[in-house]
Amino acid sequence: MGSGSPNTAVPRRSGKDPGAAPAVRRGAAYVAGEVMLTLGLVVLLFGAHEFLGGWWALDREQHRLDRQLTRAWAADAKPVPGQPVSRLYIPRLRKKWQVVEGVSQDDLARGPGHYPKSDRPGAVGNLAIAGHRLPSVFWNLDRLRPGDLIVVETRSGWFVYRVLRLRVVRPSQVEVVDHDPDHPGGRPTRRLLTLTTCNPKFDNYQRLVVQAELSREQAKKTGWPAELGRFRHP
Repeated sequence: MGSGSPNTAVPRRSGKDPGAAPAVRRGAAYVAGEVMLTLGLVVLLFGAHEFLGGWWALDREQHRLDRQLTRAWAADAKPVPGQPVSRLYIPRLRKKWQVVEGVSQDDLARGPGHYPKSDRPGAVGNLAIAGHRLPSVFWNLDRLRPGDLIVVETRSGWFVYRVLRLRVVRPSQVEVVDHDPDHPGGRPTRRLLTLTTCNPKFDNYQRLVVQAELSREQAKKTGWPAELGRFRHP
């Protein structure tokens, strides 16, 4: 048969391009990917803004509280909820903070906070202090080791504690701030200090706990404690 025979298979071109649908799908997927990437960047930038903004705001507030605490001590003012009551130094971390009275979100936005029902510096019992896991607060608290020093300054004295241990606990384990953490509800016999913060970094489903015990105390009038020799004297 000749080439013009009806038996010759000659493909017919339909009105639709068979490659058009995949191309449209690829284009839609590309656009969707771009949108998701953009949204992800927006969320990331917002999170970074909130994180860094909180860090900077707290740092500025700490400077203001430092001056406020000095004036309060000079006037022999009584502690007020939400206001600075002491200073906290951790030589290993090269950090110093003004500690406020209270652990509400507003209180902790200003710096480390003293649990109101916990004990006072140097007292028999447990001085408990909470702080956010921010670079300007308890970010590197996990770097502490047994034997490290933690110093608390009050209007009348210095209280030098030595770290006993670090623990990671559940948020429900509130006994860590009890007057006697090892025997909750019991009568305390030791002079302890407990620091708490969120764990791990960037999350809060655990609590990092640092427990220390009083090593010695020193009257303020006797001068700057030797344990803080590397800190700049105010």
